[in-house]
Amino acid sequence: MSGPLEGLRVLDLSSVVVGPVCTGVLAEQGAEVIKLESPEGDLLRKLGGKGRSPGMAGKFLNFNRGKRSLCLDLKHPRAKAVLARVAARCDILVTNIRPEAQRRLGVDAATVSEALPRLIHCSIVGFRGDGPYAGKPAYDTVIQGVSGIAGCFEASTGEPRYVPMLVADHVCGLIAAQQIGFALYRREKTGRGESIEVPMFENMAAFVLQEHLGAMSFRPALGPPGDARVLSPEARPLRTRDGFIAVSANTDAQAHGFFRAIGRPELIADPRFATVAARTAHTKEYFALRATALLGRDSAEWLAILGAEDVPAMPYNTIESLLTDPHLRATGLVREEEHPSEGPTIAIGAPNILSGGMAPRLPPAQRLGQAGRDVLAEAGLSAAEIDELARDGALRQPEEQE
Repeated sequence: MSGPLEGLRVLDLSSVVVGPVCTGVLAEQGAEVIKLESPEGDLLRKLGGKGRSPGMAGKFLNFNRGKRSLCLDLKHPRAKAVLARVAARCDILVTNIRPEAQRRLGVDAATVSEALPRLIHCSIVGFRGDGPYAGKPAYDTVIQGVSGIAGCFEASTGEPRYVPMLVADHVCGLIAAQQIGFALYRREKTGRGESIEVPMFENMAAFVLQEHLGAMSFRPALGPPGDARVLSPEARPLRTRDGFIAVSANTDAQAHGFFRAIGRPELIADPRFATVAARTAHTKEYFALRATALLGRDSAEWLAILGAEDVPAMPYNTIESLLTDPHLRATGLVREEEHPSEGPTIAIGAPNILSGGMAPRLPPAQRLGQAGRDVLAEAGLSAAEIDELARDGALRQPEEQE
C-alpha cells in the first residue's frame, strides 16, 4: 500500500523538533522528505542525548525516520544554486529558520514563490510576522512561558512550570502538517502553491485561552478565568493500594457508577455531586473525595470494578512501561527494529490508520549526508559535478563526519 502523499516531495529545512514533527507526519503519509542539514547537522543529533555513534542520538532517530539526509554548506558560494535545483523538484518546503535568515539564504516565501509558483512554502516561526515579537528566537520552553502554559501550572500549584515534554513543538508541528494538507487541497483546485506561516505563540495562546478563558469570555466577565477542574491540584492519577490508575468520571452516569464502585451509592443523591453542574460547582470537594477513594484495593481490582460500571479507567503508565503496554505492542506503535548503523533499536510506528492505505514502514533515520549524492543526481547533477562539490566542501558526506 502507499500513502495519500505518495509522489509528493518535501524539502525539509527544519531542525530540532517542531519542523521534524511536521515533516515526519508527511513522511508517514507517503511523501518523500529530503532533509537538508548543515555540516554541523541537526542540533538534535547531539542535543537528543546518548547514541551508539556520533550524531545519532536516540531522540534524533525517533524524529527523523523516513527522511533522506542531504548535507550542504550553505555558506559555500556554490551551495545556493545546488539548493535551488533540489527545490525545483519539490512540492513542499518546510522551514523553522528565522525569517531574516530565510531571506539571506533565498528560501523565504516571496523568493521561492516567485521562482516556483506551485510550491507550498511553510514557515514555522515563534511569533507572527505582523506583531511586535516578530523575528524573535523561540524554543519550546520560551513558548510555554509566554503563551500561558507555565502560568496554568502557577494557577494550579502556585509555582510556574513547564510541561515536561516539548508540547508546543509537537502541537505546532502537527498544526503545520495540517495547514500543508489544506494548501495541497487548494492547489488541486487552483494550480498554485501557498505561503503558510505557523506561529507557535499564537497557536499555543489560542489553546490556553480556549481552555481557560471561560467566564471571562463574557462582557462584563462572569468570573475569573480558569477551568477549576483542569487546574485542580487533585487533577492527577488516583492512588491505589499498589500504585495508580487513570480515571475520569464526567457524565452523571460515569460519576454515579464511580460512587457505586467505591461503595458510596449515597453520594448519588448528594446535592454537591448529583449532577454535572453540581460537581462542577463543587470541584474541590469532588476531587478531594476521589483522591483517597481507591486506597483500599490494588490497581487491577479497581480496573475490573470500574470497568463493570463503565467508568473510564485505564492503567497508569510510566515512560518505561509504555514500551511493554500490550495495546501498543499489538497495534505496532512500539516495536524492535535493526538500524543499519546503530544496531537494535526501538522504533515508533505511525499512530493513525487510513482505510485507503498508509505508506510502508518508514526506513530508519540516516547518518548526516547519507543520501546527498543520490539526491543531487536525481536533481540532474552529473557525477563529475557532485565530485567537484564534494572536493570544494559544498557537499558533505557521511565518511567526513566520523
